[in-house]
Amino acid sequence: MKVHVLAFGIARDIFGGSSADVEVKEGATVQELRAALEAKYPRLKQLTSFMMAVNNEYATGECVLQQRDEVAVIPPVSGG
Repeated sequence: MKVHVLAFGIARDIFGGSSADVEVKEGATVQELRAALEAKYPRLKQLTSFMMAVNNEYATGECVLQQRDEVAVIPPVSGG
């Protein structure tokens, strides 16, 4: 299934835009999507951490994705 992933902060630069489409198997988890994103965009591995949200809520790696879920990559934020 194809998952549409929104990118924020430095993830936009890494993706080369505000979103990306990633192919994953039916019933894939957030952890599997994260691995697919890191394979497609190796620079993501350089981030100290990044969170993923599904349908506007932070998601754990075990969260199972559905075709129409809204997924977002949220990189670490620094304040000042």
